[in-house]
Amino acid sequence: MDIALGIIIPFIGTILGALLVFFVKNNINNKYQKLLLGFASGVMIAASVWSLLIPSIEMAEENGKLPWLSPTVGFLMGVFFLLILDKLVAYFKRKNNKIKSEVKKKSMLFLAITLHNIPEGMAVGVIFAGYLSGNSTVTLAGAFALAIGIAIQNFPEGSIISLPLHAGGMSKKKAFLYGALSGIVEPIFAFITILLTNLIVPLMPYFLSFAAGCMMYVVVEELIPETKEGKPSKLGTIGMALGFVIMMILDVALG
Repeated sequence: MDIALGIIIPFIGTILGALLVFFVKNNINNKYQKLLLGFASGVMIAASVWSLLIPSIEMAEENGKLPWLSPTVGFLMGVFFLLILDKLVAYFKRKNNKIKSEVKKKSMLFLAITLHNIPEGMAVGVIFAGYLSGNSTVTLAGAFALAIGIAIQNFPEGSIISLPLHAGGMSKKKAFLYGALSGIVEPIFAFITILLTNLIVPLMPYFLSFAAGCMMYVVVEELIPETKEGKPSKLGTIGMALGFVIMMILDVALG
């Protein structure tokens, strides 16, 4: 039951964000969005270190391997995986620029966010797979903290799909459905990852650090730049500090 709830939590974040289409006329207040994105950044940075990279290093050491090798390889693979994914999305965007269609643009936004949710779902699956395998370096509290951090990040993602779709003429119900469905890949890929636990356990240091690489890429490439858009504000930085500290306390004190 705990595991089922854990892998659903990030999807709930997307659903809650998409639900804003029923309550907000345009977009989330810019100040709140900066604070929320900053908070999500801090949570994900702390989760990458305490929930993913440190356990990856400890597991490699327990297996008699060089403690820095598999975390380094996995982390870089995660970064390059999303780098290639971004290149592919950018390619399809350029290809579709010839068609001046608002529907096309919004379809690409839906595709981009959905694709980015896949490695996040895998990250949740990997951390819960590590817990299920009985590894002492991965705790249930740490796994839940990571899932909650991703859910917070997913909240604005659900809204930036549903709100523009409704503004473009789509019904609120249909816009909500599209926003929510962008996150459905997360529990699916988390579940698939957990099903493959027996295959994943020997390679767990690589998978954990791969997930950390993916998450850090999202933070640096997407979340932090978004907190700097528009009118200059320190809210993103404040949110990041709060998110980092809360996640660190959850992982260290409860782990």
